[in-house]
Amino acid sequence: MKILLTNDDGYQAPGIRALFNALKSKHKVTLAAPDREKSAVGHGITLHMPLKHQKVRLGHNDIVHAVAGNPADCVKLALFDICDQRPDLVISGINAGSNTGININYSGTVGAAREAAINKIPAIAVSIQFGEIMDFHGMAEYTSSILEKAMALDLPPGVFLNINAPAIPFDRIAGTKVTSQADNNLADVFDCRRDPRNRTYYWYAPMKTEVPCEGSDNNALLANFISITPLQCDMTAHAAMDMITKAGF
Repeated sequence: MKILLTNDDGYQAPGIRALFNALKSKHKVTLAAPDREKSAVGHGITLHMPLKHQKVRLGHNDIVHAVAGNPADCVKLALFDICDQRPDLVISGINAGSNTGININYSGTVGAAREAAINKIPAIAVSIQFGEIMDFHGMAEYTSSILEKAMALDLPPGVFLNINAPAIPFDRIAGTKVTSQADNNLADVFDCRRDPRNRTYYWYAPMKTEVPCEGSDNNALLANFISITPLQCDMTAHAAMDMITKAGF
């Protein structure tokens, strides 16, 4: 299988290296990822400066592509120039930190997978909840093991998978659950501070702890399950179309 591998943590991040090592012996893998961390850039693309990429060595013998851009840029540029053939699958990850709930909207990891889905390429975003134990090796082996099943799903155009694992050793994971996107996980509080010149600046404060709804991605992680959530590119609220029409707009 021809696989394009990307992320938002940068090409040297432990998650993408673990995934690259797990896949390269069985598949033709092209790694094109940001040249530095690009977390929380969502689906942003680079418009006001040129995009560049260079071949760099990863480990002793592997050559990968470091892109001076965002995760979505990496997918776009790979399809246009880097890949010599159109990939069968795009995998974004493994991200250090879960991409669940409302945070999905800000995620560069998910943004890269969404970009692939927009281009009608099957895609998977893979993340591990942030914690003291992030078993990238175990998650990489798991991801490798499900690729044939994922490709056989024949998902509708524009639909892709968002997979998250809890921050525990992989042998302690309780199983997998197909989940919905939770409606929590929103950081909406700032820690206000003063610099030495008495100017105000802000850091996002820790997110509120809320009980996620049953059947959601966050609920699965709390129960030590891997969460698999199908996401879609079409943002149309189809259920509201008749309501708006009947209102006489």
